[in-house]
Amino acid sequence: MSKQHAPGFLALVEQAKAQINEISIDEMLQHNQPYVLLDIREDHEWLAGHLPEAMHLGKGIIERDIEQTVADKKQKIVLYCGGGYRSALSAQTLQQMGYQNVFSLAGGYREWCERKLPVEVPKP
Repeated sequence: MSKQHAPGFLALVEQAKAQINEISIDEMLQHNQPYVLLDIREDHEWLAGHLPEAMHLGKGIIERDIEQTVADKKQKIVLYCGGGYRSALSAQTLQQMGYQNVFSLAGGYREWCERKLPVEVPKP
């Protein structure tokens, strides 16, 4: 099901994870502080299903569009992707852009679905 990731990519992800904050699904669900939930996956992944209340801002455009989407750099932001790798890289980038309260969802969409938590599928 999951493909093998290249060693260079994995090294980059591990480097990013050392510099960012991750949040577990349980922590996210129990947290009462308002946050912006961003799905950074590709368009076709978003269209196949996403977390309820998520907004879509693909990894390819997040740096370009984040400031129009989330202007407050102190706003809590939770990013997720398929398994927590791309979201770790994007969290690191947003921190470099001055965002102070960014989290990568550990396990990502894959773990969310494995737990049989609700997903939304956009209507065509």
